[in-house]
Amino acid sequence: MSHKRIPKRKIVFAGGGAVAIAAAAILLPNANASQGGEPETTPKKVTAAAAGDLASQIAAQLGDAFAGSYYDSAKQQIVINVVGDNNKVELQAKQAGAVVRNVKNSSAQLKAASQTLKAQATIPGTAWSVDPKTNQIQVTADRTVTGAKWNQIESTVKSLGSDVARIKRSAGEFKPLAAGGDAIFGGGARCSLGFNVVTADGAPGFLTAGHCGVAAAEWSDDENGQPVATIQDATFAGGGDFALAAYDDPATEVASTVDTGDGQIVDIAAAAEAAVGQEVIRMGSTTGLADGAVTGLDATVNYGNGDIVNGLIQTDVCAEPGDSGGPLFTADGGAIGLTSGGSGDCTVGGETFFQPVTTALEAVGAQIGAGDGGAGDGAADAGAGDGAADAGAGDGAADAGAGDGAADAGAGDGAADAGAGDGAADAGAGDGVADAGAANAGAGDEGAAAAGAGDGAAAAGAGDGAADAGAGDAGAGDVGNGDQGNGDNGNGNGH
Repeated sequence: MSHKRIPKRKIVFAGGGAVAIAAAAILLPNANASQGGEPETTPKKVTAAAAGDLASQIAAQLGDAFAGSYYDSAKQQIVINVVGDNNKVELQAKQAGAVVRNVKNSSAQLKAASQTLKAQATIPGTAWSVDPKTNQIQVTADRTVTGAKWNQIESTVKSLGSDVARIKRSAGEFKPLAAGGDAIFGGGARCSLGFNVVTADGAPGFLTAGHCGVAAAEWSDDENGQPVATIQDATFAGGGDFALAAYDDPATEVASTVDTGDGQIVDIAAAAEAAVGQEVIRMGSTTGLADGAVTGLDATVNYGNGDIVNGLIQTDVCAEPGDSGGPLFTADGGAIGLTSGGSGDCTVGGETFFQPVTTALEAVGAQIGAGDGGAGDGAADAGAGDGAADAGAGDGAADAGAGDGAADAGAGDGAADAGAGDGAADAGAGDGVADAGAANAGAGDEGAAAAGAGDGAAAAGAGDGAADAGAGDAGAGDVGNGDQGNGDNGNGNGH
């Protein structure tokens, strides 16, 4: 694998629901007084990338009254489901800029319905997820579910009630999306590189699918090449489908980008929560770029090989064998998911499932690029990380100079009681970079510039992208987005 810098063009998506790439942050707004003295409750426009984070903030405010949310892409608004007739609760959501919709089923009721399905209808070839648009559980059975198995899943869904769950048939077959070909290779399997990260100990690494991580310990960028990365952590089935690999060469430059082919890249600003209705883009080595929308959250998938994975994102983005492990992201740079599996193909469509990046990062203790907080880029000569208290706060500080998501702390994302950048503890360093430019970070050709300063170089004590820090371009280079395959049969989970 080469680690020299090769200039790449940044790509701007148009059409297909994608928007121009730009750094974007959304805050939970305080109530604004209208001219008559009443709180302002007009729905506000939000970006697709920000919808998930805003929904999470509102959910925390509403507690048990919150019954899910989804993004209305046509109106660019977040819709919040509320149970009960508490006018105060509804007003809170409206003041936050959301459209409020009263529904029958609470989140607790839908969760209980999912548990019933798990107990009574865990059948290979089935999947279910919460669909907040209908306020129901959407159950899907693939073409392998027939006879007594179909009767079992159908009767279980009926027992829950037509207003709680519904069932549909998929023309395809649920399986991890695996096939042979060139990408990153390990133990006879191949997989896509998802997102480059900085590991908990500051080393360069990347995320990919968990069924790749359990297939082999060492991975190469050439089918017959020497290993370039080693799996540090892998989870497949049960609690997720994600793996963390650390680059064997600590000087590898981590680039927070997605290589879309043809020398074009998309900068990845931060990990973001998914929202139903949100428009997303997937990159994979078989089909390249494909876009679509999130259709369900907290999905449980019973793959045909008997592996059951919980907590996934469901979408209508097409995918095929060879796309597994690749990144799901937004046009403005939000890292959303890692391709797990699904059914169908890019001719007829189908259902696809993705591991949430936020969950994977939390589990393995890694950060996207130089930090998962994201939006402090461009703080000029501030000497402070994103959201440093009362001083040159990063983008999106909410009424307290706090960095993205730092609640009333005045600290950058994850910074413990310090005006430090994301994750930098007690040091005016950029995101997670201690006393050094981020020279150790990135897959392939792109990375920190000659000055060696990644986002938030510590030497300058500046937040992400601080001026004069010399932060270079970032792009995933020679590693490329490949996919998982199982070497022998082309469609298994890499075992």
